[in-house]
Amino acid sequence: MEETLEKVGADETATAAPHVPKLYGEPFPDMPRDLYIPPDALEIFLDAFEGPLDLLLYLIRKANLSILDIPMAPLTAQYLVYVEAMRRSNLELAADYLLMAAMLLEIKSRMLLPRPPRADSGEPEDPRAELVRRLMEYERIKLAAARLDALPQAHRDYEWASVWIADKVVARQPDVSVNDLQVVWLALMRQAKMRQHHRVQREELSVREHMGLIMRRLQGRGYVVFEDLFDVSSGHASLVVSFLAILELARERIVDLTQSEAMAPIYVKLNDAATLQA
Repeated sequence: MEETLEKVGADETATAAPHVPKLYGEPFPDMPRDLYIPPDALEIFLDAFEGPLDLLLYLIRKANLSILDIPMAPLTAQYLVYVEAMRRSNLELAADYLLMAAMLLEIKSRMLLPRPPRADSGEPEDPRAELVRRLMEYERIKLAAARLDALPQAHRDYEWASVWIADKVVARQPDVSVNDLQVVWLALMRQAKMRQHHRVQREELSVREHMGLIMRRLQGRGYVVFEDLFDVSSGHASLVVSFLAILELARERIVDLTQSEAMAPIYVKLNDAATLQA
């Protein structure tokens, strides 16, 4: 009796102090008289499934059942409860689920009937075999899709960034190789051999002296052809010393050896730093 009185008192208190709705945080006690709220204006979806296989897999994992040994009777009963709720709200959505429900009822019926043994093994065929195969394949695909979705995606996990770099393309001249110098040197030797005169005399030549002569020839001039720095009529000894002088100047970075392209003439130019020092 006391519990009944307490319950009645609680109901009266709830009736006396109704819940006041709020709009944007402000109390809104009076509802408009002409406000119409359709029956399906508010729908709450607790679980969303991609299809009948997704629903079956959810029911199996929720009940902690083995996918290889499915109890068809309780599973079918739970499945029909979900399908009936979906059919009431959306008949078109429940079409695929109804087809799966028919398949579950068929499997359940076949499991109740005696099963003839298979001809190859002598064991009866399990009516759940095809359903188990489809569920396992669907679960593998679902897990793979979840792993792919977990990967970082553009415009969801990060944004693309572009940076403009102003770069000026500088034409790079080909490097002078040892083979190029050898070819030019042999050509000079052939010219010197054709123009030489037989002289019997002793000459004392200095590499440093020829380095100074070559630097004076290059002073105030731009690129000079490699062959123009040699006096062919002076003989082999002078050519050798002049060639060694140019190599020494190039090693000390006093002169630059350039070539516009392969097999093209070689040019010699006094280095800018050497020009300033001079």
